[in-house]
Amino acid sequence: MDDQQCDDASRPDPRNKLNDLTGREWVYALRSVITTRYPTSGPEAYAHTLRRRHPSPKPPQLMAELIRFFTRRGGHVLDPFAGVGGTLLACSLEGRTGVGIELAQEYADCYYHVCQTLQLAPQPLIVGDARHLHAYAEVVARPFDLILTDPPYAAMQARTKTGEHKKRGRSAATPFTDSTADLGNLDYQTFLSELRNIVEQALVWLKPGGHLVLFTKDLQPAHDHHNMLHADIVQTLWSVPRLAFRGYRIWHDQSQNLYPFGYPFAFVANQVHQFILIFRYA
Repeated sequence: MDDQQCDDASRPDPRNKLNDLTGREWVYALRSVITTRYPTSGPEAYAHTLRRRHPSPKPPQLMAELIRFFTRRGGHVLDPFAGVGGTLLACSLEGRTGVGIELAQEYADCYYHVCQTLQLAPQPLIVGDARHLHAYAEVVARPFDLILTDPPYAAMQARTKTGEHKKRGRSAATPFTDSTADLGNLDYQTFLSELRNIVEQALVWLKPGGHLVLFTKDLQPAHDHHNMLHADIVQTLWSVPRLAFRGYRIWHDQSQNLYPFGYPFAFVANQVHQFILIFRYA
């Protein structure tokens, strides 16, 4: 890269309507694997001790990195599966506005407690069902630049643990809620169908050219199905009108503990990564 190119890469390109990144920042954001080990205590943990009440809280720092790439400052972000508000916290940190939908009152309460602890003004977090986005004034009030969300991974959390977890006395299921409306309590195929319906509804409020960024994690293979949930989600959303799959990034969470699954008889992978699926709405 010559000097002129270096100069150009060090400041935002005036043609860039997607984000506020410089050329150098844009290139760094294109790496396919994000490797992190976020603190779980101290000010850089963003109240992790409170947020861990949720079985799978997303780090605000990670969500902030995605928000910086897929929105400009002042942009609007929708999270239909808000949990304890990782997306909303990131919006506050990055100068964006966000709206979240969360089925469980206890997780919404946790989010507001976190905001109070961090001295952040809370974003709107609606206790409700993502199937009814049209019913919430905060959703229909504006178009969004980005849908950033972490839905349940089918019934992964609702399953009774086996193998090494069972040996260590951690065999109990850890569902997000006990609600029959919770996507995390649905079987695999019903989950995919319901997720598609929610995505199609959410796209009504996504600006043309906006992005859907969705987290997921694969289940362990079974004898009758590969259980590559990320691939099945892409296939399910493939035919949604005006929605194009643009690829994925992998989040490698180095804070995950490793267990000797299958030892000493068979290979069973420790899944220390999640897929970040990226779609663009035309």
